[in-house]
Amino acid sequence: MKQYSMIINGQSVSSGNVADVINPATEQPFARVHIGDAELVNQAVSAARSAFPLWSQTPISERDQMLLELASAMQANMPELMELVTLESGKPMGGLNGIGSGMEVGGSIAWTQYTTSLELPTEVVQDNEEALVEVHRKALGVVASITPWNWPLMIAIWHIAPALKAGNTVVIKPSSLTPTATIRMVELANEIFPKGVLNIVTGDADVGDAISSHPDVNKIIFTGSTPTGKAIMANSVNGLKRLTLELGGNDAGIVLPDVNVNDVVPKLFGAIFHNNGHTCACLKRLYVHESQYQAISNGLAEMAMSVTLGNGLEDSTELGPIQNAKQLVIVEALINDAKQQGGKILCGGERLSKTGYFFKPTIITGLTDGHRLVDEEQFGPVIAVVKYTDVDEVIERANKNSCGLGGSIWSDDMATAAKLVMRLECGTAWVNEHGGLQPDAPFGGIKQSGIGVEFGQHGLAEYTSLQTVRIPKK
Repeated sequence: MKQYSMIINGQSVSSGNVADVINPATEQPFARVHIGDAELVNQAVSAARSAFPLWSQTPISERDQMLLELASAMQANMPELMELVTLESGKPMGGLNGIGSGMEVGGSIAWTQYTTSLELPTEVVQDNEEALVEVHRKALGVVASITPWNWPLMIAIWHIAPALKAGNTVVIKPSSLTPTATIRMVELANEIFPKGVLNIVTGDADVGDAISSHPDVNKIIFTGSTPTGKAIMANSVNGLKRLTLELGGNDAGIVLPDVNVNDVVPKLFGAIFHNNGHTCACLKRLYVHESQYQAISNGLAEMAMSVTLGNGLEDSTELGPIQNAKQLVIVEALINDAKQQGGKILCGGERLSKTGYFFKPTIITGLTDGHRLVDEEQFGPVIAVVKYTDVDEVIERANKNSCGLGGSIWSDDMATAAKLVMRLECGTAWVNEHGGLQPDAPFGGIKQSGIGVEFGQHGLAEYTSLQTVRIPKK
């Protein structure tokens, strides 16, 4: 069984503590990873701090070139990276609607390439006979990246690529459940970047705490749950660290009564169940007008019963297992509560009778706001379809939730949908789709779903500080 080590200052680093990495499709370990501690965090941050002066002064064109080389290295090693993503996360190589490990690795390559096209231009505020006043964007220093288990490689790239582009150095801690693809990517990167520019320390919450509270870390970017985000925010207070937090989502989708049921059901199904529901911006609360409620609910159930559930390494698999046993318990608890509260299970609602954390795609009706499955983020293959009668009222209900990551309106009347979608209180709003992200459009949450944005020019700017320079001319 292969063992994976940390990388600090360009060197492979082992420790006396090794942990198994579990394949959720088999419930068996497929790799072992050396686990870090506070001292190794100190070493990684020190290495990044030492590398920062030279790296931040490296011409941005040279930094871009190295990022392009990293993209090429990932391309050359794509089959290996795809297999690691599937083994550690459970997602299929292909997957439902092509959303699987191939999409994750391919997206990581494309995101890295696109990031090199962004610019950090100098803004000229004044240039006359009196003075030249310019606004410059400068690298912050050491950026700490803490990533989740649902999109392990792609979210790592979302964090790392703009940080390095802007001239920062990085210490990354992947989820202890899914560290292998990220470690392999960092190994490839350290064949390209100067030593100390990109470091990786693996471990659990204690390692995350050591990173987020470290006095020499200048910025933290974290993707994950709201409670963990709040803990990271608390750890960052003494150092007044910059933060980008992309936290939990409980995204609402509102289906208007004018939709064509046959057209909309497959689109809704994909928005709900892609990556087995393991996506912050999946559609997680589905509000359907009473006139179409039964037809859409039944249509979703019919699709759910036809999906191929299995090991992600098998070509026919569309949905894999829930990634870990703890998340499986959460999903089961929410479904049990829904049944106790009068919810009707149209399909699914139970584990698959085979080894692995497999859970049947589940459609539940008969619930409304105030029930746990509607109010809380399930982060798994289950959806509550909620009936409504009045559009204005349902928008108000959708907005009452404490999360505000994404939302959507579904309608055949695009003009009406475009007006209504602006009323949703969320960071990203879609019409007739849900969850689509792109590297040139900012993405982030409001309310309990986070602080700051990622992607595009706005996301890149969050890895910099502003410096205003005034030069008098007389």
